[in-house]
Amino acid sequence: MKHIIILGDGMADHPVERLGGKTLLQHAHKPTMDLLARQGQTGRLITVPEGFPPGSEVANTAILGYDLNKVYEGRGPLEAASIGYDMATDDLALRCNIITLSDGKILTHNGGNLQTDDARMLIDYLNRHLAEPINQEEGYERVKFIAGIQYRHLLIIKGGSKDIVCAPPHDHPGEEWQSLLVHPADGLSPDDHTAADKTAQLLNRLIVASQELLIQHPYNINKMKNGERPANSIWPWSGGYRPSMQTLMELYPEVKTGSVISAVDLIRGIGHYAGLDIVEVEGATGLADTNYEGKAQAAIDALRHQDFVFVHVEASDEAGHDGDLDLKLRTIEYLDQRLVAPIYDEVKTWQEPVSIAVLPDHLTPVEMRIHVGEPVPFLIWHRDITPDDVQCYDEVACAAGGLGLLRLQQFMQTFMSL
Repeated sequence: MKHIIILGDGMADHPVERLGGKTLLQHAHKPTMDLLARQGQTGRLITVPEGFPPGSEVANTAILGYDLNKVYEGRGPLEAASIGYDMATDDLALRCNIITLSDGKILTHNGGNLQTDDARMLIDYLNRHLAEPINQEEGYERVKFIAGIQYRHLLIIKGGSKDIVCAPPHDHPGEEWQSLLVHPADGLSPDDHTAADKTAQLLNRLIVASQELLIQHPYNINKMKNGERPANSIWPWSGGYRPSMQTLMELYPEVKTGSVISAVDLIRGIGHYAGLDIVEVEGATGLADTNYEGKAQAAIDALRHQDFVFVHVEASDEAGHDGDLDLKLRTIEYLDQRLVAPIYDEVKTWQEPVSIAVLPDHLTPVEMRIHVGEPVPFLIWHRDITPDDVQCYDEVACAAGGLGLLRLQQFMQTFMSL
């Protein structure tokens, strides 16, 4: 049997008064996901272990069956793998957003929906005017910015300490940025605290200096002239060292070959360490305008010659962070009609059975605009499965599902065994 996981990032939500007390999954028109739930088995899944942040780097790694206590090193190293940066043993890799500040507060984590070509220009500018002077001062390449996609980039600190506390910018919209600056973690030994404090001071220096530089860049001058949000600060977070992970093939004998399909460097990085091929899809953006049909066709093509595919769509998470109810509803409906439906319509006719799972990684409630680490609803379908009594796919219905409440690695174990 072949297996495909379709993940709508941040798709789950809380009840919304504007929708009559329904969640977005309850309100959205999603006939294919409801059909799969009705013909399959459902449940809920705890994707975030106790003590870990409710981020996509944690939840997606757990969904794929990894023990976070053994493999977690933060988001930065995973994105480094996707970008193609080969980390040295003394590299600290941090995710580095380009964000928008206004009136001393974080306005948006995405730099006003910064586009990749513009971002690469800004990253090059920061390397020339911020990183290089520090490296000359230190006498070696201490700091390096590496361009990723849209607002998502990478910051490498040679010899940096990971024992620091960095605030994810998407979890703090509307909060004063100065109160969120980097600081050493609690409970460190004197030597470790000294190293962490040195790294924290360097990162805070970079944040402040980036604001002074970016506000002067012609790109931001033009944005402000047009009344648009400028990309006026870096924000590093979720740093770590090079992780040590087994491949999915080593963890699960059912997986011999596989692919990951995503526009997001983080997910590609997880896929890289999991031993999955990274599939490029033209027009995949990580936003609501992504190429759903292209991702669906890429997933179908991969399943023809491989036995496992992980297809990830970021759009609902971004709409949730923006607090855009109508857009998040559309992203759920797009996922159903333009990605889940064509995959289901194709594979249901194949001679070799295909098992389909659909789920989010975490909640991104539109009225909170942050990640929430509550259990998420999931469905598993294949043509010979014995259905449970659930008739539709949403947070409430799946709570009564036959598979109950699973924890972390139990999802992948269940998915492989059904």
